Parts: sequence; structure tokens; C-alpha cells
Amino acid sequence: MENSKTTLRDLQVNQKGKVVSYEATDDASKKAYRKKLLAMGLTPGTEFTVTRVAPLGDPVEIRVRGFKLSLRKDEAAALVVEELG
Repeated sequence: MENSKTTLRDLQVNQKGKVVSYEATDDASKKAYRKKLLAMGLTPGTEFTVTRVAPLGDPVEIRVRGFKLSLRKDEAAALVVEELG
């Protein structure tokens, strides 16, 4: 993996990825959001496919664990991913 971090926001439609981790933060609201993402199934090691990106890049829709999930651009940026071939 490269030195630079790839986030969900960096992926294009039809690209596959795998959750690696979450951006480190001290912000309480971002920590609460991280818990929500974990509860929705975005745990480290989970694979997903980007299915749609809105014209202005917000929101991003992914298919994960058999369902579609839409995330706002800022939320997608908090998710560190690995691009899969």
C-alpha cells in the first residue's frame, strides 16, 4: 500500500475497495459517526463497490454486505480504504 491514505471519497464508480481503518480524530461528533458506520457494517476488512457518485460528489453510494449505503462527502473522507483491482 502507498504512503498516502486513500479514502472512500477518492474512489470512482464501479471501483472496489476494502475498509482499512478510520481517520484518527479527537472530535466527539466524528467519533460518534464512526460508531454509526461500524454498526452499519463498515468494519475493517469489509469489501464494497462504489455504485454511484452524485454530480457534485456528494453523496457517494456504495454496495456493502448486500445493501446500498449513501454517505456524505465528509463522512466518506473519514473512511480509509484500500483500492482493490
